[in-house]
Amino acid sequence: MTIHKDDRPTRPAETSTAAPRATFTGHRGLDQEEALIFERRGSVTKTGVDLPEPSRTKSRLAGLERTAPIGLPGLSEPETVRHYVRLSRKNYSIDAGLYPLGSCTMKHNPRLNEKIARLPGFADIHPLQPQRTVQGAITLMQMVSGYLLELTGMSAVALSPRAGAHGELCGMLAIKAAHEAKGSKRSIVLVPDSAHGTNPATAAFSGYTVKSIPARADGTVAAEAVRAALTDEVAAIMLTNPNTCGLFEPEIVAIAEAVHAAGAYFYCDGANFNAIVGKVRPGDLGIDAMHINLHKTFSTPHGGGGPGSGPVVLSQALASYAPLPYAVREGEGFKLVEDAETAGRQGNAPLGRLTAFHGQMGMLVRTLAYMLSHGSDGMRQASEDAVLNANYVRAGLRDVMSQPFGDQPCMHEVLFDDHFLKDTGITTLDFAKAMIDEGYHPMTVYFPLVVHGAMLIEPTESEGKGALDQFVATLRDLAEAASRGDAERFKQAPRLAPRRRLDETKAAREPRLRWKDDGSCA
Repeated sequence: MTIHKDDRPTRPAETSTAAPRATFTGHRGLDQEEALIFERRGSVTKTGVDLPEPSRTKSRLAGLERTAPIGLPGLSEPETVRHYVRLSRKNYSIDAGLYPLGSCTMKHNPRLNEKIARLPGFADIHPLQPQRTVQGAITLMQMVSGYLLELTGMSAVALSPRAGAHGELCGMLAIKAAHEAKGSKRSIVLVPDSAHGTNPATAAFSGYTVKSIPARADGTVAAEAVRAALTDEVAAIMLTNPNTCGLFEPEIVAIAEAVHAAGAYFYCDGANFNAIVGKVRPGDLGIDAMHINLHKTFSTPHGGGGPGSGPVVLSQALASYAPLPYAVREGEGFKLVEDAETAGRQGNAPLGRLTAFHGQMGMLVRTLAYMLSHGSDGMRQASEDAVLNANYVRAGLRDVMSQPFGDQPCMHEVLFDDHFLKDTGITTLDFAKAMIDEGYHPMTVYFPLVVHGAMLIEPTESEGKGALDQFVATLRDLAEAASRGDAERFKQAPRLAPRRRLDETKAAREPRLRWKDDGSCA
């Protein structure tokens, strides 16, 4: 597909190329300049109520009384609310526009899910309540577990991991426990170059030495390369499928067979599961452990310190090592197995606990709402549409942006490189910064590392044709401007954002991370 100039969405006419006139306030219309909250210079003596002076009482702080000013900004409630509302206007979000981050599946979070998660029976319960008082919540956990097992073709699931990397740790610890139970002391984990960056970190954190497997010229992993690396020291392989180049691994079954023949286990990074839900069951491919990012595949909100969620599904070979707690049927209801002794009577040897309680309950509620509202056919269509949208972007840009592995169909994300910028003096970073001026959050850049100047775009299934056409037309305009040599448009970008480009080298070498009361940073 080629989008011709006459077919592209129109852009507003530029009435002037001059810089916008400075204003007295520093504001630009509704884009308001905002100081740091501690620079607002409020007063801690302000109060919204009139209370009598308390009578003098003996201190009960045992010498821990404050001896210096509290250091709060001292703003009233309206001032505080306005401060954070103004800051929120500077954020980009999935509710504001297309969020093209590659390998990070930023899809719409349905408001129905939010409404269900706020029902008192889910939102107001406490993890230390007696189990008989939260049977609805435990039943929901069991239902989510059942659907995840059905979608993946696996035998057990752990709901407690709090995010993708936490799920990776869970799966690798289960693999380690399985080897130890057999008396097998293995020390190496194979990680293809096209895997997610957290994979080698998780393997190392689990106590293993990491050995890389190079990608082929087409961006995938060769079974023969895996066989050549397998020894009796290898505990597992950690492979991402679809991989970080946006490609399905065609030899994944042969890789699994080779890994198992060597007495090792197959861990699959499931962050890209959104591309294959309802199309492929990972268990049928020979996978032993895989985390699933609920905040990617099943539309729950992304974190920012939480509330991510990364359940882990396990094959029959690893099922008995699933961490606590897990739900089992008891009479007409369910119960959570929360101690190793009970698990042992059931023939299991769990890891113990990965978290204090049972996982991100609100995310499990949102996930079930998504599953039930979509059904099996709807979840399958979501994956098909995610792949369709990525290929639509690929087709719309392939004549002006370069693809590192040739013009081949992709899965849910499309990968470009910086070859089309050669000899322009414009870098991948410059291109990404120019996207900000156009109102877009940049795509993932410089990742995966197997590609020089990588630009990884994942539109997800949330975007309609109109939004994709506008996005494609914008990137075409930027690519054509780069080819014309309009370097100033890129080197000065972003010009229209609340803040200009950082000196990233200086920021990395001389970071100033703490504001000081004299108005400077330390």
